[in-house]
Amino acid sequence: MKRTAKVERKTKETDIKIKLNIDGEGNYSIDTPIGFLNHMLELFVKHGLFDLEIVTKGDIKVDEHHTVEDIGIILGKVFAKALNDKKGINRYGFFILPMDESLITAACDLSGRIYFRLDCEFKREKVGDLPTELVYDFWDAFAKNANISLQIKEEFGRNDHHKIEGIFKSVARALHIACDFDERIKGQIPSTKGVL
Repeated sequence: MKRTAKVERKTKETDIKIKLNIDGEGNYSIDTPIGFLNHMLELFVKHGLFDLEIVTKGDIKVDEHHTVEDIGIILGKVFAKALNDKKGINRYGFFILPMDESLITAACDLSGRIYFRLDCEFKREKVGDLPTELVYDFWDAFAKNANISLQIKEEFGRNDHHKIEGIFKSVARALHIACDFDERIKGQIPSTKGVL
């Protein structure tokens, strides 16, 4: 079964189309009005080995918040849709990623129980054209709409660019592990409840 999905959402603030292949090769076509977010999403795709297409129009003349949060919402929804019934997946994934002087840990559980935590301090207001406070909003929206538990922690770091890059890469790698199949439980739900 192909684990692909497409989700579109149009509001008065944003118009977003996202297409995802969980079992991809790291191919992407990402077009948002926020250059630094484009870069982070490209890294996310490469390190998660997902195929991802994103086309976004947003009211960034008002603020970047609507666009960043709405991309997180739709990316979460498309992940949930593409995962299907979750039979045979690892379910859990974690990754500790060194990004130069920074060290970031990401852990996820694709259980259907929603939780999000980001423990990371930023010194700058913006990195490129992305307000650093929106890193939290993006991943919070993603976790809630993907129906997952996602925890991210800065072990240490100095450079905010490296911290954010480490976050996107470590989450990608943790999700890749969690979404991957374990042949020993082929066709089974990875839970004693029999449902996720």
